[in-house]
Amino acid sequence: MAPLVLLAACSGSKDTPAAAGGPITVEASDDACKVARNTADAGNITFEVSNKGSKVTEFYLYGEGDRIMGEVENIGPGLTRRLIVEVAEAGKFQTACKPGMKGDGIRGDFTVAGGAAKAADANAQLGEATKSYQRYVNSQVDSLETKTTEFVNAVKAGKVDEAKALYPVARIYWERIEPVAESFGDIDPKIDSREPDLEPGQQFTGFHRLEKDLWVSGLQADSPQIADQLLADVKDLVGKAKAVELTPVQLANGAKELLDEVATGKITGEEDQYSHTDLYDFRSNVDGSQAAVAALRPVIDGKDKALGTTLDQKFAAVDALLEKQRKGDGFKAYTELTQDEIKELAAAVDALGEPVSKVAEVVSAK
Repeated sequence: MAPLVLLAACSGSKDTPAAAGGPITVEASDDACKVARNTADAGNITFEVSNKGSKVTEFYLYGEGDRIMGEVENIGPGLTRRLIVEVAEAGKFQTACKPGMKGDGIRGDFTVAGGAAKAADANAQLGEATKSYQRYVNSQVDSLETKTTEFVNAVKAGKVDEAKALYPVARIYWERIEPVAESFGDIDPKIDSREPDLEPGQQFTGFHRLEKDLWVSGLQADSPQIADQLLADVKDLVGKAKAVELTPVQLANGAKELLDEVATGKITGEEDQYSHTDLYDFRSNVDGSQAAVAALRPVIDGKDKALGTTLDQKFAAVDALLEKQRKGDGFKAYTELTQDEIKELAAAVDALGEPVSKVAEVVSAK
């Protein structure tokens, strides 16, 4: 599989000609995905995705086995978003638009030719950043496996109160590294799909199925089997996450993705709709974003010191608001928040997301 680097999606407003080596325009609609050209040389590949349809859409570049090489989500009607993917080796890929952000998408073949040097190999600071973040990922997946095992054992033993207490704790380690997990095809939907987001024919499994069993319907006859499958999927993730080749702008992209997770799910209370433990996930997404930025910080400070200072200020503002919602060793239920508190948290995340969205461009700049 071709080594890759992901550059964070950013806003754009104009279509750009698909000149050789230049941005590739993508016109997404409710029933079409028109990619201006289906070949590119290895290195940075830029897609300018314009949503001409009536539904929110996504755009993906897939590698072998539906490995997500790069993605940009939540492109509203009339909006244009940019995705830059660095592919270092030749290979066969697929592009896909997903109107309504559902299904396999409207796909097309895409070919990358030639070869290019990887950023982490050419720059010692970038290389150390990826190693530092890989150590962080390794520690998180080890803790995820440990705590998920405890959670699964409680479910299988019918210890409902213990399982409820362990549910948000196990998810801490998942939420901190979710962008890494999302790149491995079907692992993310197996572990973390919400019931309203299931595709036709998709079985409801993972954390949220057990969340429903624990808080709403009561443990079911197949709850132990669902728990066993969750642990098997987590172990699968652990192996893949430790073996994946991470790259500098993948870290930057992941930092922004984690904040998008907060903005589109946790801040609305939709993620943990049965347990209302969303603030644990919120805290963990911010922690994961901060860890990715911290790994890249020497590079950021060397290229844009002011951005580093702004990031510190904005992360501190979100941290302060979250700490106000502590309750014992954990957090308040989402349902205990006032509308003013929700709005204040949302504004702080939006303010943080803006400088984090600049990190990938700074890191990738020559």
